Amino acid sequence: MAQRQLKLGAFMRPISIHTGAWRYPGAWPDANFNFGHIKQLIQKLEAGKFDAFFMADHLAVLNMPVNALKRSHTVTSFEPFTLLSALSAVTERIGLIATGSTTFDEPYHVARRFASLDHLSGGRAGWNIVTTSNPDAALNFGLDDHMEHAERYKRAREFYDVVTGLWDSFADDAFVRDVESGLFFDPAKMHVLDHQGKYLKVRGPLNIARPVQGWPLIVQAGASEDGKQLAAETAEAVFTGGGSLADGQKLYADIKGRMEKIGRDPEHLKILPGAFVVVGDSVDEAKEKRALLDSRVHYDSAIASLSVILGTDASGFDPDGQLPDIPETNASKSGRQRMVDLARRDKLTVRQLAQRVGGYGGLSFVGTAKTIADQMEEWLVGRGSDGFNIMFPFLPAGLDDFVDKVVPELQKRGIFRKEYEGATLRENLGLPRPKNRFFEA
Repeated sequence: MAQRQLKLGAFMRPISIHTGAWRYPGAWPDANFNFGHIKQLIQKLEAGKFDAFFMADHLAVLNMPVNALKRSHTVTSFEPFTLLSALSAVTERIGLIATGSTTFDEPYHVARRFASLDHLSGGRAGWNIVTTSNPDAALNFGLDDHMEHAERYKRAREFYDVVTGLWDSFADDAFVRDVESGLFFDPAKMHVLDHQGKYLKVRGPLNIARPVQGWPLIVQAGASEDGKQLAAETAEAVFTGGGSLADGQKLYADIKGRMEKIGRDPEHLKILPGAFVVVGDSVDEAKEKRALLDSRVHYDSAIASLSVILGTDASGFDPDGQLPDIPETNASKSGRQRMVDLARRDKLTVRQLAQRVGGYGGLSFVGTAKTIADQMEEWLVGRGSDGFNIMFPFLPAGLDDFVDKVVPELQKRGIFRKEYEGATLRENLGLPRPKNRFFEA
């Protein structure tokens, strides 16, 4: 039996999720909004044979007090389609994945943008389906209140059906471009969607040829009950918040089991937890780097980050007391529960929890190339994941350390590629090209 292969995405918006990253010695403070820097980073990732460059997107500045917001390096960033289109011209194989909101965007816009990116990149686009958890985003789209959590997921399911239906508007061979007869496309190979549902009404067809990959890769993040079911039904890659290996194995079995129940092949979805990686020449050196990085996080920023994840203002909590009971809110349920579980498990005070979150409170690999590869291999073999969505501690050195030191160690073990398998993102992930639901191949 062939050895399982690790899949690696790079979480690149923000360039580093760590609040103190821009203040680390030697880091690029303007990396989130500097095209030259980002171009250099993606080309380094491609040299390291990463599967994909992933841009999370936000439709509002972070909903936190200005005393915390003023310390955030994510307050400014490129719009993802503009940036990824530019990056497609300076790369050849690495995937280009961006967030598209099903709550605050329209299916026709999303379908058209991702189809265009897939054509521009030669088949490397991926759509990260999000329902958008930040309630302030609603205020930027003429709404006073954010749509309720479960309702957002119901709309997202219908939104997926519409977008993928629009991508199938034309058969792959619809555009004959016969110069002699003057026939540009065959009308019999164009489908008018004419969707009329509970949330959406879209006629179609899409005014762009079917994407190179059939459909851009379908990606999802989140691990709520609604999120897991949507992933099982629609996703081909899932970016999850990382916890322990046991937590990862439980989530892995849950989502893959749901797929089997509805007749989907579990191998047609890659589960990639977020992993924050700090590399040193010794374990002690890596720990020192992490400690220095965490020391750059201001408490104003830390407590605000905790408030965002909890969906509750934590600024009034006793910093040296235990986390009180947190009511359910309309924010991300999986993120909130991870924080509650972390505080209880490690008996953290509010201050300790905030500092952990203000830096990064999820799955972390801090060590040498060998110890990090050991942990990644354990997750892969133990079916806690199919790979990881790597978060770098500071840029550019943190990314360079991973590509120059960890990637060769993974390659030496035979669990990560030395060359790309194909030209498209689907080919490199080992995923099939979807059939057109309206036309036979």
